[in-house]
Amino acid sequence: MTVRTRFAPSPTGYLHIGGVRTALFNWLLARHHGGQFILRIDDTDQERHVDEAVAKILDGFRWLGLNWDEGPEVGGPHGPYYQSERKDLYRTAVDKLVADGKVYRDYSTDAEREVDREAAKKAKKAYRFRRIQYSDADLARFEAEGRPYALRFEVPSGRTLVLNDLVKGEVRFDTDEIGDFVIVRPGGQPLYNFASVVDDVEMQITHVVRAEEHLSNTFPQLLILEALGATPPAFAHVPYVAEPGSHAKMSKRKTEEYEKRGILIFLHQYIERGYLPDALVNYLARLGWSFDDSQELFTRAELIEKFSLERVNSSPASLDPDKLFWIEGERMKETPLDKKVAGAIPFLQAEKLVDDPISDDDRALLEAVIIALGDRMKVFSDVVKLGRFFFENQVTFDPDAVKKRLRKPGVPEMLRELDTLLAETEPYDLATLEQAVHAYAEKTGRKMGDVVNPLRVATTGQGVGPGLYDCLFLVGRDRCRARIAQALGMLEEA
Repeated sequence: MTVRTRFAPSPTGYLHIGGVRTALFNWLLARHHGGQFILRIDDTDQERHVDEAVAKILDGFRWLGLNWDEGPEVGGPHGPYYQSERKDLYRTAVDKLVADGKVYRDYSTDAEREVDREAAKKAKKAYRFRRIQYSDADLARFEAEGRPYALRFEVPSGRTLVLNDLVKGEVRFDTDEIGDFVIVRPGGQPLYNFASVVDDVEMQITHVVRAEEHLSNTFPQLLILEALGATPPAFAHVPYVAEPGSHAKMSKRKTEEYEKRGILIFLHQYIERGYLPDALVNYLARLGWSFDDSQELFTRAELIEKFSLERVNSSPASLDPDKLFWIEGERMKETPLDKKVAGAIPFLQAEKLVDDPISDDDRALLEAVIIALGDRMKVFSDVVKLGRFFFENQVTFDPDAVKKRLRKPGVPEMLRELDTLLAETEPYDLATLEQAVHAYAEKTGRKMGDVVNPLRVATTGQGVGPGLYDCLFLVGRDRCRARIAQALGMLEEA
């Protein structure tokens, strides 16, 4: 059997990190079995549709490297791959269910349903909508007056549905706990449970791997599949991604709170920070999937080879930003210089620190800066955070660094002496600069830290960063001296 999986995001917002993990599991399962991964856009909810979200979904999958075999921009034999373009298929399926007596017209009003709801409440029973038995005269009147109606699936009573879930095991559910549910709204819009089933059948999906929050949807869907005479796919419901250090589900409503804590929950946030796609894929694959606790770093080939649903945990896994950042750092160490340069350029261009296209001189400087940053560069945006001063003529001084290193007795006089030292150092290279600064500290009886730290702040504006001599050399003699003068002017104004 050819394995066919799908990921079907709704473009009502941006891709949540939990959804990305679900998509990754689908992709890995398909690749492991040499099958197909289908991307489908479930855009039936046009009221909440966000145009920009579709573009971000497609761009996000391309960035991750989760190539899809069928779907938007790729096509395939089971298209179209937007639900909004598949209405004829839904209409055909509806006609079959109506003809077979599985679906009926529901003319009930909000007021009638509220009466039933209140009656159930008084009887201390859960409310389950059941077909209202209107008289033939009433039905004729409703039709004559053009009263709007929904199409509801009539749920059989007294049955127990059994689902052999590939992650959760056997799950049972009584049909008496399911009310007759709407599959098409009065305006003609098909709802998720119905449209998703029709699409899965038409696209020959063999495995539906999705978040456990959809487990309650599975039982109505099993009834629809049965009514359509279709073979159900295998279902696997994966646990949600929990907040760091907690079992609480991550909530989009807490996005602002998460950002203050440095927690990123949307895919585009990782792209905008300059994460490596391989690092995020590596981390998310291990978030709830176990193989060997002693191995944290996996190549894509290893993930494809080793992945199986049997090793997906049935309990939630907590997002661990620190572990992800560690994996990111390890992956960045392995990244060739040319790819680091290519990844860093857009962040410098966004800040207008280099031209677009970048000049040869700035590219050469960037290569040297990245080498100087070494392992300090964890994400591509670090080239701006840690190396902005290399590409600016004047620097912005960190107030804390100025207070700690420059606003001390004797520092202005020392900086003037160091300015003279830089002016006279020949040749102006790494080895000679280091020798000259060491000689100055020894000659003046100062500790190296008391020389190096103020000189770093005066020439870079920062208290931390690459090695001082790399900074002095790459910034260059003239710019270093100009910055020392800028620092002295600032100190004199205070």
